[in-house]
Amino acid sequence: MRRRSTTYTVLAILLDWLCTVIALATASTLRTTLPLGRVIQSDVIVPPSLIILAMTIWFAVFLALSVYDPRRLVRLSDEIRRVIAANFFALLVLAGVLYFSDREVSRLLVIYLAALETSLRVAWRLLAHLLLAKRRAQACRVLIVGSGELAERIVETLRSEARSDMQIVGFLDNGDSALGDVPRLGRLADAAQVAKQHAIGEVVITLPYREYEYLNALILELQRLPVQVRVAPNYLNLALYRATVEEFGGVPLINLRDPALNAYQRVVKRAFDLILGTLLLLLSAPLWAIIWLAIRLDSKGAAFFKQERIGENGKPFMMYKFRTMVEGAEKQPIVRYDEQGNPIHKIANDPRVTRVGHFLRRTSLDELPQLLNVLRGEMSLVGPRPEVAWMLDKYQAWQLKRFAVPQGMTGWWQINGRSDKPLHLHTEDDLYYIQNYSILLDLLILWRTIFVVLRGRGAF
Repeated sequence: MRRRSTTYTVLAILLDWLCTVIALATASTLRTTLPLGRVIQSDVIVPPSLIILAMTIWFAVFLALSVYDPRRLVRLSDEIRRVIAANFFALLVLAGVLYFSDREVSRLLVIYLAALETSLRVAWRLLAHLLLAKRRAQACRVLIVGSGELAERIVETLRSEARSDMQIVGFLDNGDSALGDVPRLGRLADAAQVAKQHAIGEVVITLPYREYEYLNALILELQRLPVQVRVAPNYLNLALYRATVEEFGGVPLINLRDPALNAYQRVVKRAFDLILGTLLLLLSAPLWAIIWLAIRLDSKGAAFFKQERIGENGKPFMMYKFRTMVEGAEKQPIVRYDEQGNPIHKIANDPRVTRVGHFLRRTSLDELPQLLNVLRGEMSLVGPRPEVAWMLDKYQAWQLKRFAVPQGMTGWWQINGRSDKPLHLHTEDDLYYIQNYSILLDLLILWRTIFVVLRGRGAF
């Protein structure tokens, strides 16, 4: 699948460049034939510099917004959505560059170009997915080798919305274990024969520790077949979210604490936080004064509240908020538990919340001081919510993966339920955000946060 994804990505880049050239030529024709806009006296409607500029801008924007990332090309709807959003952003960039460089280029021409670019790039992708649908279905037939908790999690992941094109044919196991509704096709020794009979394209090995003695024989046998073989080791699954292999003195070592964001993503995210965070802080400064005065008049105590929270990679920091409870309320926490015994420490109708505090929580204005944490680099505008230190002992091992990225003021789980979802339910939303991170997703979350806050649902 990786080879096919790489080929598709290269072809996508070349076809997109071709779309730019065709779109410019067609836009030039439309500009001179359609009875719209004023008559252009120049014989050169599309200067050569515009062709190079448009190709460069569209390519750079598509790279920045991960349109060519093979990991994000699984579902057609996601790819089309990214293409449309990236085309709109590229249009804004092109318009800005032309405004400061060459104002002689027809504005109507640029509009034609953007419309044609979007149409052509979406059209060839639709055609490509139709032509490759049958081949893709054959290549995504999956065989699970092994059973147990790890195999169940792999099946759940492959059946999730992000990997809906994966067809799980069955599983192999030496015992009598079941794997949900996945059919059992034989024993471990039958792996090669089953792969041939069922036209398997992907083999995922999820052996428990006690059966690792079969691993070498399985891999050697499957390497003779045209199938992709993937191993899901238990110790990596229980570690942090992402791991990498490094070479140290000629010895390959597995790094279990590698950050979930690469260097490029981290720089873009930090720059985004600094620019937008500073702007929001300046715009909200008058509101800070009003809130400070309202809190001081409503109840005794300081207007600001600080509390130790857990940030990226488990690093503690002091998080700031406007005080919404009576003075000293944090010394007597109220914790309730659901039917499964999971703690729910944020409850509705908390008697410790002040009158002004109810309003601040309802509108999420109590979170404004966290802009200081964002500017200091302790938080991000978007990310999993930073947890209180004492709750960390209540976490299950898999939930610790949510600390693999900078913690945020808002995030994926907030716009999908906010406080209506307790700890043990919203962690999966945080992991979805980590796995699918992009600056475009951050923008989407910030945009949807506005409407969630206006509705006030789940805020208490």
